[in-house]
Amino acid sequence: MDVSRSGYYNYFTEKSTQKRTAHELADEAVKEIILKAYHFRGRRKGARQIKMTLENQYGITYNLKRIRRIMKKFEIVCPIRKANPARRMAKATKEHRTCPNELQRNFKQGVAGKVLLTDITYLTYGNGKRAYLSTIKDAETNEILAYEVSASLSMDIALNTLRKLKRNHHHLTKDAFDAGPSRKRRTITSSIQTEVGE
Repeated sequence: MDVSRSGYYNYFTEKSTQKRTAHELADEAVKEIILKAYHFRGRRKGARQIKMTLENQYGITYNLKRIRRIMKKFEIVCPIRKANPARRMAKATKEHRTCPNELQRNFKQGVAGKVLLTDITYLTYGNGKRAYLSTIKDAETNEILAYEVSASLSMDIALNTLRKLKRNHHHLTKDAFDAGPSRKRRTITSSIQTEVGE
């Protein structure tokens, strides 16, 4: 071992032993405080959230290095956060793009089939499995005109819903508006056929 003789014997002196014991007791005390923040409101947290919780809820300031050292020493593990399905859905469908507000929230215009609304949601079933449901609704009658169920979230689910709408309600060919996420998300002035690219 690369330890000097004096360093080796100094390790076993009473003073060094007491210092290590005091250090262990201090770490134990810090661990208990960190665990309070770790379990605050029933959600397990990582080092950064623990730091913020300690400061905001308990008025205690520890630096991140100390928190991470204690967490590693006592095996306090932050679980990996699952992906937010709503955020994933918004990303896949480009839901939050800014588009012209053609309707100004005037969804009911007295004509069935004039304004169409779309939505994509998910249903959890079985052992944590997830199915995605895409729908197109007539804003005037609240009737579901077309829907598609898929095990994965991709643009195909929206396009397949539009194809079903075109096949089952081919008379809806003028001034149909898609108010939800879609491939182009705009007023379809000539035909639903334009939207599905056929």
